[in-house]
Amino acid sequence: MTAAAVAATRATFRAVKRLVAGVLVCVLAPAFAAPAMVGGAAKPQFVGKSSKIDHARAKRMKGRSWHRECPVPISQLRLLRVRHWDFKGEIERGRLIVNEAADREILRVMEDLFDERFPIRRMEVIDAYGGDDHKSMNADNTSAFNCRFVAGTQRWSEHAFGRAIDLNPIENPYVTTSGHVSPPAGRPYADRTRDARGMIHRGDPTVRAFKSVGWKWGGNWSGTRDFQHFSATGS
Repeated sequence: MTAAAVAATRATFRAVKRLVAGVLVCVLAPAFAAPAMVGGAAKPQFVGKSSKIDHARAKRMKGRSWHRECPVPISQLRLLRVRHWDFKGEIERGRLIVNEAADREILRVMEDLFDERFPIRRMEVIDAYGGDDHKSMNADNTSAFNCRFVAGTQRWSEHAFGRAIDLNPIENPYVTTSGHVSPPAGRPYADRTRDARGMIHRGDPTVRAFKSVGWKWGGNWSGTRDFQHFSATGS
């Protein structure tokens, strides 16, 4: 091969190399792109994690939200740590305990609520309130697992299985046909024609998010309605 031919071959090789490099940049750039920007700032991202109940937390639960007669062992429960929006438009970190069979579903629901910027007052495991459902509701706390009976019965609540969530109890109270409202601070929100922040309404994005994983809303009950309540079985 002549010197001229060698030089031409090398030039062609360099041109092909530059072309391939350009194609790779075009293909790979989107994968390493910066987070989506909204109004000049990075779009907030949902973060959620499910983990087993560790020894320290199990110890705190015993005698509060869990006891030996409970229908599920602690080993079948999972702690969810999730990001959520509060009523000030700021991102907070919340915690829920749910049944292991529902953890992935509820993480998806929480992500949907985050994307919708649905405000949640606070989200803490009910042990922070001594396992007392009324104290938790009075604090407008969103919670899930609590080993207790349905009020006024000897029948296990879906909360006792980790298959129910009460969301913003004050803005979405329990309302009986006789007019009893629980928690008491929720009385102004018994009027469901209101459209205040944190309220849940039939067919809204919150109801649809739970419906997408098969969970049902207590606001659809006939007679007495539990507007805060979502569960896997509808009860």
